Amino acid sequence: MRRLAVDQIMIDAHQHYWNPARGDYFWMPEDHPVLGKPYGPKDLLPFLDRHGIAKTVLVQAADSVAETEYMLGIADVTDSVAGVVGWVDFENPNDRKQLERLAKHPKFKGVRPMVQDIPDVDWMLRDDVQWGFQALVDLDLTFDALGFPRHLENFHTILMRYPDMRVVVDHCMKPQIRDRGFDDWAPGISRLASDTSACIKLSGIVTEAVDDWTIEDLKPYVDHILGTFGPGRIMWGSDWPVCQLQASYDRWREVALELTDHLSAAEKAQVFGGTAEAFYRLSE
Repeated sequence: MRRLAVDQIMIDAHQHYWNPARGDYFWMPEDHPVLGKPYGPKDLLPFLDRHGIAKTVLVQAADSVAETEYMLGIADVTDSVAGVVGWVDFENPNDRKQLERLAKHPKFKGVRPMVQDIPDVDWMLRDDVQWGFQALVDLDLTFDALGFPRHLENFHTILMRYPDMRVVVDHCMKPQIRDRGFDDWAPGISRLASDTSACIKLSGIVTEAVDDWTIEDLKPYVDHILGTFGPGRIMWGSDWPVCQLQASYDRWREVALELTDHLSAAEKAQVFGGTAEAFYRLSE
């Protein structure tokens, strides 16, 4: 088992806990053998212990404030959960009150609209949702940008419109590796890196690759974010349990370590802990 030889806290910047019986995971296929069962802290703990990971960021998987409260309840009794990224309804300006209330919880860090699942690719440009972005700036909360390469241009517009918003791009914006989609993805990623202060998560890319993916399939994409964002703006996340569709937690962790093995010890410490700790202010 490959381990980092650095004196730096290790963080999984993106993982999920859920119970499908709650009834608000509308994207989840019913009775799916991997996704359609409950996952909680006791299920993840063996992986965290094996890899020396002390903290995680628990990220929303349902478009409901109720799920955010469910996650905060887990965080209250789980020391390893250092931060929670939740959800509010950007189409309801009254949900600013929800944001203000949630922001009082010490482990609530920000929100993630499920942009990838919204049919209207221009949803984030609508006038009626702009209050949400401004509220994140006003309350100094984070924004997890979840989408596909087709959303890159609009995310660039929003990030330029709200330069003070603290943003991290989830799952490298899901490049379509299985379709050899590098050229459709790389220019937009480069623009986000050069024009904005956003960070990016080295996560979620195995599920965008073919079933029999190899490390060489992933390498061009990882090399590109390393070259554009740099280690100080990159944070590793497992995307567990979703990653299990294409790789175990152990396998994805090993591959990520191998793909970043050429970095210095200090740079690895940023990717596998330091960037997430600073961005989400996990030590506060």
